[in-house]
Amino acid sequence: MSGQSLLVPGKLSPARPVPAAIRRPEYVGKPAPTPYTGSEVQSAETIERMRIAGRIAAQAMEEAAKLIAPGVTTDKLDEVAHTYMCDHGAYPSTLGYRGFPKSLCASINEVICHGIPDSTVLRDGDIVNLDVTAYIHGVHGDNNATYLCGDVDEESRLLVERTRESLNRAIKAVRPGRQINVIGRVIESYAKRFGYGVVRDFTGHGINSSFHSGLIIPHYDAPHANTVMQPGMTFTIEPMLTLGTHEYDMWDDGWTVVTKDRKRTAQFEHTLAVTENGAEILTLP
Repeated sequence: MSGQSLLVPGKLSPARPVPAAIRRPEYVGKPAPTPYTGSEVQSAETIERMRIAGRIAAQAMEEAAKLIAPGVTTDKLDEVAHTYMCDHGAYPSTLGYRGFPKSLCASINEVICHGIPDSTVLRDGDIVNLDVTAYIHGVHGDNNATYLCGDVDEESRLLVERTRESLNRAIKAVRPGRQINVIGRVIESYAKRFGYGVVRDFTGHGINSSFHSGLIIPHYDAPHANTVMQPGMTFTIEPMLTLGTHEYDMWDDGWTVVTKDRKRTAQFEHTLAVTENGAEILTLP
């Protein structure tokens, strides 16, 4: 594995402004969102709006990812995604969510999730996950992917490739009438082939007009996750696989989650709608 030194917090830039004309989610300026009490099954009209949000989120992530290279700061990636979303009439969902200060999450190497973009400079050999969510027309679209920065070692490259494959396999397992736990069984059984850890305490989630509806999508074999999938349900699948333990530590910022053994981790995510025959990916550019 790469011999990169471990990450340390960088310096935060000032909060980026969002044009006043762009609709904010209800939680902006509040310590926490209002709990969601609606259905996990969405109307065709809501799902159409989620396609728009998902497409903007996917395209914003792609635009930021084009800049990934040694010497670029994660704050610059945040700026690009923020500008793209605002230019397309969308609010960056993470900005102000429970106090999160930026418009995407940038999680490098041993960071499992929720890395805060700052003055940290990408290095040759890093792997970096970008997690982008857009809010428009009253709904959210959420996606993430892990990218290679420069010349990445084989062990890390394979981790990224296989994590992407675990998401693809999980999406194919989505069917009406099946329990949610089939998703985690598929991911964990695939990850075990390679001795990877599967993060348990951070999961996929229901998403719609609410960023996190309360529906939990475990990525490990969780028999208690026995909710039956129905056409029109919308949620994310976002497996986090590690080269070592699934256990983690939290930085003092209250957001940045790192593997306890500081080994590398990768993640991929799509927002999905359950269809009569399987799943539709709503976060496609």
